[in-house]
Amino acid sequence: MSEKTPVDFWFDPLCPWAWMTSRWVLEVEKLRDIEVRWHVMSLAVLNENRIDELPEEYRDMLANKAWAPVRVVVAAQQKYGDEVVGKLYTALGTRFHNGGEGPTREAISAALDEVGLPADLIEYADSDAYDTELRASHKEGIDKVGQEVGTPVIAVPGADGEQVAFFGPVVTPAPKGEDAAKLWDGTLLVASIPGFYEIKRTRTQGPIFD
Repeated sequence: MSEKTPVDFWFDPLCPWAWMTSRWVLEVEKLRDIEVRWHVMSLAVLNENRIDELPEEYRDMLANKAWAPVRVVVAAQQKYGDEVVGKLYTALGTRFHNGGEGPTREAISAALDEVGLPADLIEYADSDAYDTELRASHKEGIDKVGQEVGTPVIAVPGADGEQVAFFGPVVTPAPKGEDAAKLWDGTLLVASIPGFYEIKRTRTQGPIFD
């Protein structure tokens, strides 16, 4: 049996659109011979050099809410291995987005407990102890697609052995079944074309969590 195709997925737990895409990729994992590998990127890091250009509400969100979740995930990864990242992301995202709890310390602590990680990891929410590793993970993902995008970033092996990477797709609700598989196949098809950059239309609805 052939090895599964690795799919590298960079996320910030804060982003509802990345959350939608992540649930779609997990559906694809059931339908295509892929294995998702989870990595952290950071909206706070992405925007730190243009913070003055952002709306006040978004600046406040980045300053007061964006650092804690990614710092805790990276600390968990550094201490307990890559295998905990996807599980912790699912627990965080379910609480932040589906449950409407938002990125509070209480929600982060509950997510840690849910996946059996030590409660004292919450202490890293306000610590820069692993910011070097956080920034390195962010850079690895964003360097594949450039600074003009956000989260998520997905990278897959291309036909020539080089990775094909892209931002998105942005979709709501997360497709299920054959729709999920078709979107995957189509996304890989267009992303693999040299010189292809963008398909886009105006969003007419927000994330639908189901």
